[in-house]
Amino acid sequence: MSTIADRAEAYAAQAAFVRRSLERGSVRAGYKIGLTSERMQRMCNIDSPIAGVIFGERIYPTGTALSAARYGRLALEFEIALFLGADLPARAMPFEPRDVAAAVGAVAPAIEIVDDHNADYGALDVLALIADNSWNAGAICGPRSTAFADLATLEGTVRRDGVVLDQGSGRDVLGHPLNVLAWLANHLVAGGEALRAGDLVMTGNLVTTKFVAPGEHYAFELGGLGRVETRIVA
Repeated sequence: MSTIADRAEAYAAQAAFVRRSLERGSVRAGYKIGLTSERMQRMCNIDSPIAGVIFGERIYPTGTALSAARYGRLALEFEIALFLGADLPARAMPFEPRDVAAAVGAVAPAIEIVDDHNADYGALDVLALIADNSWNAGAICGPRSTAFADLATLEGTVRRDGVVLDQGSGRDVLGHPLNVLAWLANHLVAGGEALRAGDLVMTGNLVTTKFVAPGEHYAFELGGLGRVETRIVA
C-alpha cells in the first residue's frame, strides 16, 4: 500500500513530478482524466475519476508506431479528445457542463498511451496511481474537427488488426464528455490551476484498457470525426 495519506498528498506528489519535468524542458500541453466510465472503474476497483498531466513532447500524430520495449507495460485507451478554444479561468462558482461547452474548440479521436508498470489490477492503490501522473505516457491524436454533433452520441469503434475489438460511446464517460471537462475544470481550480486555450483534454476510455503486443495494429474510429491508429513494434 502507498504511504501517501490522501488524495491531496497524492496530487501534491504528482505536481512535484510535473514541476521537475517542466524544469527539464517538458511542456505542459493538457490533461488526461481516467476512470470516467463504469467499465474502467470496475476494472480498476476505483469508483471516481483521476487526473494527470500530458506533456507536449508525448503527443504524436496518427500512424505513429509505439515500441513496447520503451515502457514497463504498454497499454492503450481509446478516447474523445477535446481541444480548448478558450480559457476556463478560476471562479467562485463550480463549473457545470453548460459553462464549459463553449470553450471546446475542436474534437478528435485519440489513443492514450498508458504505462502501468505491470500493476496488479486486483490490488490497485489509487493514491499511488495519482502520484504516478495517473500512468499517462502520452497520446496519439487523429484529425481535429471543429464541427461536431452532441458529444454524448459519438460512437467509438476499436479494431485490432482490422477486426472489431470493442465499442463505446460518449455517454459512457460520466454520462457526457462535457461532464468530464467540467469535473477537470473544478479539479484544477481547487488546486490553484486552470484550463487554458490550446489545452488537450483526454476525457477517458470509452472501452477498457487494451494490453498490446508487438506486431499488432490498432485503429479507433469516432463517429464521423475520423480515425486514429498505431502499430506496436518491439
